[in-house]
Amino acid sequence: MAGDQDKTAHEQFQERLQKIIAAAGICSRRKAEELILAGRVQLNGKTVTELGTKADASRDHIRVDGKLLQGPERLRYYLVNKPKGYVTTLSDPEGRPTVMNLIRGGERVFPVGRLDYASEGLLLMTNDGELANVLTRAASRVEKTYLVKVSGRPKESDLDQLRSGMMIERGRHPGSGEGRVMTAPTKVRLVREGDNPWYELVLIEGRNREIRKMFEEIGHHAEKIRRVGYGPLVLDVEPGKVRELTPEEVEKLKRATEARPTDRRPHHSGQDLKRDRTASGSRQSRTTSGHKSVPAKRGSRPAGTRRSPRPR
Repeated sequence: MAGDQDKTAHEQFQERLQKIIAAAGICSRRKAEELILAGRVQLNGKTVTELGTKADASRDHIRVDGKLLQGPERLRYYLVNKPKGYVTTLSDPEGRPTVMNLIRGGERVFPVGRLDYASEGLLLMTNDGELANVLTRAASRVEKTYLVKVSGRPKESDLDQLRSGMMIERGRHPGSGEGRVMTAPTKVRLVREGDNPWYELVLIEGRNREIRKMFEEIGHHAEKIRRVGYGPLVLDVEPGKVRELTPEEVEKLKRATEARPTDRRPHHSGQDLKRDRTASGSRQSRTTSGHKSVPAKRGSRPAGTRRSPRPR
C-alpha cells in the first residue's frame, strides 16, 4: 500500500517535459517541444520523442543534449508532528535534536514559525519562502489551534482576560526589560474538566511563548501545549512523523491567508477531539488510516467534519 501511495504522490507532481525544460531556463516551451521531437531529450536514460510525456523534476533524471537538467527546486510543503524535546531551528549549539532531523532527503525545507522546546504538535515546513512570510506575518491572521493543559483551575474572569487580550512580557524570559505588549483576542474553551484541566485556544498571532505567558499572567502554569490546527490543516500524524501536503491542502492554506477574519469559523469542537489514549477503561477503535478514534455522540458532530486530536 505504501508503494501505491508513493506512486500516486509521484504522479500528482508530474508535469509535461517541455514545461520542466522551460522552467529550468534552457529555452522557451515551444523550443523545448522541438528538442523533444528531435530526440535530444532523455528521461531516466531513455530518449523521449512524445510531447505528452510527463516527469517529476525533483525525482526524474532529465537530460537535454546529454546535459543533466538542473531545474529550480520544486516547492515542498510538509506537515510535521513535532515531539516535545525538539527545537524549531536549523541547528542547535547545545546539541539538542532539531526538527530538521525529522525531514529526510529531497529539497531542503524550513520551519514556518516556531514551537518552543517543551511544546509539541503541528508544524509546517516548506521551501516556499513567499508563503512562509505571509503565514508568519501577524496581518495574515491565520488561526492556530492549541490544546493546553493548565495547572489548577483558572477563574472564568481570568479566562475572559485571555479572550479580550491582555498585556504580557515582550521578551523571551520574564524580567528581560523589553517591555510589555498587548495580545490579540483569543478564543478559549474548556475541553476537559479536572484539577488540571485542558483548554482549547485559538490564536491569530504567534508571539514568543505567548500561551505560557498569558497563563502566567493569571497565575497558572501551562503544563502541556500541543498545536492541533493551522488554518485549514488538522494534526493527523503521530509524534515525530511527517507527511507531504496535497496540492488541495496547499491551495486551501494559501486561501486562508487571503480570507477576512470574519470569514473564519472555529473548526474544532469538544466532541471532535479524540478520546484520551491513557484513560483507563476507554473503548477505542481503529480507523482505516491507522489512528485511534471513537464514535461521536449523536448530534455532536456535523456530517463531513474532521476529528482533531484529544488531549492525552
